[in-house]
Amino acid sequence: MAPQKPARETSGGVQSLQRAFDLLERLADAGGEASLSELAMTSGLPLPTIHRLIRTLVTLGYVRQNTNRRYTLGSRLIRLGESASRQFGTWARPYLMELVDQVGETANLAVLDGDEVVYVAQVPSKHSMRMFTEVGRRLLPHGTGVGKAMLSQLPEQEVRGLLERTGLPAYTPGTITDADVLIKHLGQIAEQGYAMDESEQELGVRCIAVPLVGAPTLAAVSVSGPEGRLTKDAVSRILPEVLRIAQRLSTQSAQLS
Repeated sequence: MAPQKPARETSGGVQSLQRAFDLLERLADAGGEASLSELAMTSGLPLPTIHRLIRTLVTLGYVRQNTNRRYTLGSRLIRLGESASRQFGTWARPYLMELVDQVGETANLAVLDGDEVVYVAQVPSKHSMRMFTEVGRRLLPHGTGVGKAMLSQLPEQEVRGLLERTGLPAYTPGTITDADVLIKHLGQIAEQGYAMDESEQELGVRCIAVPLVGAPTLAAVSVSGPEGRLTKDAVSRILPEVLRIAQRLSTQSAQLS
């Protein structure tokens, strides 16, 4: 799995703006809720500075204060996130079309939004029997190929925190429901560079997923189809194409950020 994140640093620009967005990201890293003291501990900023920035974000609707005096991400971020997801899917679609042309199976792009996987783009296969994971669908990451691919890019502590919040419910008998087993599995995924979903989210469906390494947001591209078509030989043929498209998507998304 990925090493622990270094402290975020500013490099020019408006410092207060950078700090405000840094606090939003730290709230997201904390599962969407934290106290001022917790933000001070993770960011290294003085409490008065954090209080001033958070109060501004509360006024604008990007942060909300709960009755327990802890702070959560505000509802105004939803519109921004949904719009960004649509745009992300729009520019990625030509790459997914190329992938489908090469492998003949359904291609998907997903991002990690809070504690959930959300599918932001899809190009279906031309087969009459194909997958129907629709754009906008949300799932917990432990039971999906794209989710496991993205989790493999996070430090273990962050993954365990996410799993504590969501639990590991079983979608199928094949779903990994033990946190320690999943953590070990994520280490293998990080080492090999791709994840497999072996009927873990839907019976009879196999998925090959690759994370977009270096992209500005956690994302993964996948190819999915019936186990009868995505055989071991088919996977060995398809994997290089998924890796290639993932690299191109990673490069393009980094250029657009």
